[in-house]
Amino acid sequence: MEVGFLGLGIMGKAMAANLLRHGFRVTVWNRTLAKCQELVALGAAVGETPAAIVAKCRYTIAMLSDPSAALSVVFDKDGVLEQIGEGKGYVDMSTVDAATSCKISEAIKQKGGAFVEAPVSGSKKPAEDGQLVILAAGNKELYDDMVPAFDVLGKKSFFLGEIGNGAKMKLVVNMIMGSMMNALSEGLSLADKSGLSPQTLLDVLDLGAIANPMFKLKGPSMLQGSYNPAFPLKHQQKDMRLALALGDENAVSMPVAAASNESFKKARSLGLGDLDFSAVYEVLKGAGGSGQA
Repeated sequence: MEVGFLGLGIMGKAMAANLLRHGFRVTVWNRTLAKCQELVALGAAVGETPAAIVAKCRYTIAMLSDPSAALSVVFDKDGVLEQIGEGKGYVDMSTVDAATSCKISEAIKQKGGAFVEAPVSGSKKPAEDGQLVILAAGNKELYDDMVPAFDVLGKKSFFLGEIGNGAKMKLVVNMIMGSMMNALSEGLSLADKSGLSPQTLLDVLDLGAIANPMFKLKGPSMLQGSYNPAFPLKHQQKDMRLALALGDENAVSMPVAAASNESFKKARSLGLGDLDFSAVYEVLKGAGGSGQA
């Protein structure tokens, strides 16, 4: 199976590499073309523009940073729309709002192409291990065609119906994740300031009803002040913002998410946006990025 792949950031690079390792023929594009070279070493071909990728490949996957990037790749000069058409499918796995997905979907359908949105739950390590959770919606025939690729990229794929549902589900998931990270950060800080061992708190949490992989993975690194970006904080804050907008659209009160969003915004203002989203701990413990736990 041949696929095009647009966007080689932390997630996209790992996902494209997995496809190559499993025998897919992959042609890649990234705005900074130099980032393609690592995948060329694994057997990828390189396309000079998104339009060139779509012209070559029946199926094209995109994994981009935000709604602005997702729209740019489709609508700008040399973009996806210039070559999409009958018999071609476009799968956007970026985390965007439902309105962005709907806009892209309508444009591609007008050109005769098929569209699936398929944002993923999971960060760098699950992407590397092919253990993402794929939240797809849109054209069911294209979804079925993409299942072999989804089976390589993820441990489970959900088809959620009409366009927008995948985007909404991903925002709800990431809103919960960001709120949980804030709660963990506050708890670690409270334990420390109360004369308790934060590591002991992590041990207690791991044995109880709220034990979860995120606390187990992130907690020890947070105590060491180590925030290598598996999921950059700036993207987590973007997802909180989009989730809150979804809440506004549906008249859902979200005070916990709103407070968490403010913490992520504060972290960005302190220059922590490119670190892992767990670096919000630096704000909530009052250290302002000292890196000391």
